[in-house]
Amino acid sequence: MSVSAPISVHELAPLMAAASHGDEQAYAQLYDATSRNVFGIVLHVLRDHSQAEEVTQEVYVEAWRLAKRFDSTQGSVSAWLNTMAHRRAVDRVRSAERRTQREHRHFEFQSDNVAADPAELVVATDEGRRVRRALAQLPEGQRTAVELAYFQGKTQREVAEHLQVPLGTVKTRIRDAMQRLRKQLGEAAS
Repeated sequence: MSVSAPISVHELAPLMAAASHGDEQAYAQLYDATSRNVFGIVLHVLRDHSQAEEVTQEVYVEAWRLAKRFDSTQGSVSAWLNTMAHRRAVDRVRSAERRTQREHRHFEFQSDNVAADPAELVVATDEGRRVRRALAQLPEGQRTAVELAYFQGKTQREVAEHLQVPLGTVKTRIRDAMQRLRKQLGEAAS
């Protein structure tokens, strides 16, 4: 069995071009040439080997899916993959932080409401109804994006992937939805 020479940085762009046309062998070579560095970046951010493996796999699935969008005039394949890896890892950290904060708030809420004042419970229930009515009035795309982001704790990138829409679209939907909710809830309070 012969050992092939390492792939140079200049050979990655043709491999990516071939992969963008469905060449699995080229993509396998690209993975072999870049995965160690991508994994290192992810591990540096996450500091957890198993999570780093998982996120690295997500990076390469996304890279395969987006291979046709890669533009060598915008930068190198390595830079593209490394940027994707860093963003994914940071998103994972932020998602975990939000989940922890949400669980902490839920625990505090449960603890605070053990012997809650009935009047406070009525007000909280009424507020919940107002928010649900306001959410129901949003267009479906905005409502879904808000529910995924705020009630399921997904990052905007995760929402975009779940809905299979561009990240910018998700950001716009959430921003517009929050503006409408502020207006609706503010008018209802008047």
